[in-house]
Amino acid sequence: MKILILCTGNTCRSQMAEGFLKAMDPTLKVYSAGTEPGKKVHPMAIAAMKEKGIDLSSGQPKPVEKFINTPFDYVITVCDGAKEACPVFTGKVKHRLHIGFDDPAEATGTEAEIKAVFIRVRDEIKRDFTKFYKENIQK
Repeated sequence: MKILILCTGNTCRSQMAEGFLKAMDPTLKVYSAGTEPGKKVHPMAIAAMKEKGIDLSSGQPKPVEKFINTPFDYVITVCDGAKEACPVFTGKVKHRLHIGFDDPAEATGTEAEIKAVFIRVRDEIKRDFTKFYKENIQK
């Protein structure tokens, strides 16, 4: 089972979703990528996931083009459709899904307020990807 999770920067949401799916089922081949990948995984995403026992510190944002010739069972976009154009993956895919989340990297305010947004989005990703896993993978 191969799963690709897509967003724009591949620095927060897709990295967190990848981390949760890999933690749920180590037999899955899970990847994440972005249409405009950032330079590094967001430090607050790393910190938020560390609280859940998942280490993203060695992750690197990757361009979607790296996976264009790889067939996938699922390609899941995680961008917030109301605010961003979701990337389209043109490779061979059995199932395309969209599970959208706010971009925590756009959060403003104090450090505590920004951290709260990362925690909220992290928890939403865990909830929604656990549901995806139970309904589509763990049958």
